[in-house]
Amino acid sequence: MVSFKKRLKVNLIIFFGLLLGVLFFNNLALADDVNVTWAQLSNEQRQVLNPLASEWDTLRPWQREKMLDIARDYPKMNSGKQDLVQKRLSNWSRMTPYERENARKKHQQFQLLSADKKNELRKKWMEYRELSEVERAKLRGESPETYTDADLN
Repeated sequence: MVSFKKRLKVNLIIFFGLLLGVLFFNNLALADDVNVTWAQLSNEQRQVLNPLASEWDTLRPWQREKMLDIARDYPKMNSGKQDLVQKRLSNWSRMTPYERENARKKHQQFQLLSADKKNELRKKWMEYRELSEVERAKLRGESPETYTDADLN
């Protein structure tokens, strides 16, 4: 008769083997997801990610993964958030690689700021957005290095 300890050991080995197999195959599936071509996306994914259609097949895997996450969460968003996502995807698709890299760097810099500094910048941004187009143009003309991306949001 097989001892309880021996059966437990065998069952644990089988359990962990199955667990590793599931994790391994799950990671393979994720890798396949980020390598999916535009034609392989579902109709719902293509509809959400349509602004990126012409460049989808050239995106890096981490970029595709991020976009697929957005498409997955999109149906759960309220209409205001969905509109914002569409606007940002459209703006992003019109940017040059240089502009995109600058946007990434600015975002990273912003994330490193203290909460107080972030709130101060948000307040200034809201004040800027409330200005008339004439006043905005005047500010951009006076300080182009400060207001280069002002019309992207």
